Amino acid sequence: MPPLSVLDLAPIVEGGTAADAFRNSLDLAQHAERWGYRRYWLAEHHNMPGIGSAATAVLIGHIGAGTTTIRIGAGGIMLPNHAPLQVAEQFGTLASLFPGRIDLGLGRAPGTDHAAAVALRRLDGDGLSRRPPDPDEFPRDVMEVIDYFRDPQPGQQVRAVPGAGLRVPIWILGSSLFGAQLAASLGLPFAFASHFAPQMLHEAIGIYRDRFTPSEHSQAPCVMLGVNVVAADTDEDARFLASSGRQSFAALRAGRPIPLPPPSKEWERDLEGDGLSRRLPNASRVSFVGAPDTIRNQIKEFVAATEADELIVVAHIYDHAARLRSYELAINLGT
Repeated sequence: MPPLSVLDLAPIVEGGTAADAFRNSLDLAQHAERWGYRRYWLAEHHNMPGIGSAATAVLIGHIGAGTTTIRIGAGGIMLPNHAPLQVAEQFGTLASLFPGRIDLGLGRAPGTDHAAAVALRRLDGDGLSRRPPDPDEFPRDVMEVIDYFRDPQPGQQVRAVPGAGLRVPIWILGSSLFGAQLAASLGLPFAFASHFAPQMLHEAIGIYRDRFTPSEHSQAPCVMLGVNVVAADTDEDARFLASSGRQSFAALRAGRPIPLPPPSKEWERDLEGDGLSRRLPNASRVSFVGAPDTIRNQIKEFVAATEADELIVVAHIYDHAARLRSYELAINLGT
C-alpha cells in the first residue's frame, strides 16, 4: 500500500454551519497526523453550499496552526481565479509560518459554475472572457508562480514578499490529458482527480510517465490518485454512510449543489460496484465502500493497476465520528 493522504473539502452538512465544518476539519487533521497520513490538502471550490474550503489558503493556515508535522496544502488552488503573484504571496506566507510543510497544487478549472466565475471576475457579465481564450495561459501562469518562488534576480521589479527564495513544492492537478502533459514537460508531480473524473485515468498517467522530463523539482515521475473511501466495521454500515456522498454527487451533477445530507436507506445501493468503478470507461468516480476486509484487496488491485505512488483519500460522510472512523480504518488497510 502506498502512502495515504487526506483531501478535505471542509464539508458543510445539512443542519450544520461553516464554523462546524472548520472545527471538524482541524479535528480530522489532528487525527490524521497521529495516524500517519502524509499530507492534508484542502480544495478550492466556490458557490457550493456543502463545501466550506473556498478561502483555501486561509483554511490551510487554520489547519497548520493546529498541527505540527503533517504536510498541509492545496489540492488545489484554481489558478484561473487568481493572479500568480497573489498565489505566491499567500503560499509564501504559509511556508514562512509552517516551514517545510506546505504543498501547492495548481489546477486550471475554475472550481465553480458559470455565475460564480462571473462573480470572481474571470468573465464579463455577458459571459465573455475578459481576455481572449488562450490555451497557453495556464502553463504561463504556472511558470510565473514557480518564478516568484525562485531567488530574486538583480533588477527584478516585482517580487513575492514573502515567497521569493522559498521554492514551495508545486503539483499539477488534472482530470484530463492536458494536466498530464504539462506536469511531464515541467518535471512536476501530478495529482489526478480519479475520485470524481476517472475516465482518462490510465491514459493520463501513461502519458505523464512516458513524457516525464527530470527537472530541478523532481528527478522521477510521481503520481497521486484521488479515491473515495468509505470504510466502516460492516459492509452494510459503510454503504449506508456512503449514501450521503451519493446524494450530494447526484445533486451536483443535476446542477443544484446541496449541503451534505444525512445518510438515507433509499440511497443505500451499490451504484458503481464500488471498487469496480475503475474498470468502467464511463464511471463517474473511483470509490471503495465497505468493511476493511471487503475493500482491502480492491484498493491493492487498483494500486497494482495504476502503480500509484500515493493515494489521496476523500470521505463524504455526514457524521463526523463516522468520518474519523473511516479514515482510521483506511490508514490500517495495508497492515
